[in-house]
Amino acid sequence: MSSQDEQFQAAAPDPAASSADDGMTWWYRWLCRIAGVIGGMSCAFAGLWNCVTINPLNIAAGVWMMLNAFVLFLCEAPFCCQFIEFANAVSARADKLRPWQKAAFYCGMAVFPVMLSLTLTTLFGNAIAFATGVLYGLSALGKKGDAISYARIHQQQKQMDEEKLTGALEGQG
Repeated sequence: MSSQDEQFQAAAPDPAASSADDGMTWWYRWLCRIAGVIGGMSCAFAGLWNCVTINPLNIAAGVWMMLNAFVLFLCEAPFCCQFIEFANAVSARADKLRPWQKAAFYCGMAVFPVMLSLTLTTLFGNAIAFATGVLYGLSALGKKGDAISYARIHQQQKQMDEEKLTGALEGQG
């Protein structure tokens, strides 16, 4: 086996470990990935558009947005970066991150250019990248409880309230 094959085997993510740890369904995981790719495209186009100016802060924000696009493509869609040797390794490491860590990273990446140069281009260009971070943050909150368990908790609370009320009435009488 060549060193490139060994590197690919080491970088290949373990699907059982990643799906068991974060509790995300397959369709939500794909939604996050698609949002990341679309966010990368919007950051790239808006960043390029932002660089066509003479204002140095706009140029810096545009360069940062294109860097954001590269990182989003590298983490969410490594097949778009096949010409880069370490793309699979970076993607595998990003897949091992917890959803709240990805959320903080993506939202932080998207907020920085907006703070650097507050324009409509930076706002709209980073909106989908920020939304990707929000999607990962929502998945970090966990699954919603089912209606049966909520109804059971509500019933137990109601019984406890009635017992307290009858105990208070018996104590007064």
